[in-house]
Amino acid sequence: MREPHPKRKNYLGIMGWIWGGNYRIERYLYTLHRVTGLGILLFFLVHLCVTTFFRMQQQSWEAAMEILHNPWFKLGEYLVVLAFAYHSLNGLRLIIQELGFGMGKPAPPIYPYRDSLRKSRRWSMALVGTAALIALVFLYDFLVGG
Repeated sequence: MREPHPKRKNYLGIMGWIWGGNYRIERYLYTLHRVTGLGILLFFLVHLCVTTFFRMQQQSWEAAMEILHNPWFKLGEYLVVLAFAYHSLNGLRLIIQELGFGMGKPAPPIYPYRDSLRKSRRWSMALVGTAALIALVFLYDFLVGG
């Protein structure tokens, strides 16, 4: 394994985490999976604080509920639902790929290297697309309040 050049430093910082070269779609799915996971964790912590600490006093509970009926918080609720839907569907995709379904047989390591994921990506993308359509139907039902 080659060592990096001693004078070359990682000057990309956080942008190197988001954009570091010619990535395929899996890298962007990975990044979005991380961001939605952190967002869901933040929502969970805020929700836990609001429902435990503010419930102790009636006045603070009513004030917190009045703030939460703001349209910006309603938009935030929709974003949390979208983040949860994406995070769960992408997690399902990762589980399916870890189990080896929809990936094809492994290719022998002959240069130029070709992994098994790109050999039969159609099946895994069709499965993710079907799951996304089902999630959109449930999201629509959630938005219209049915």
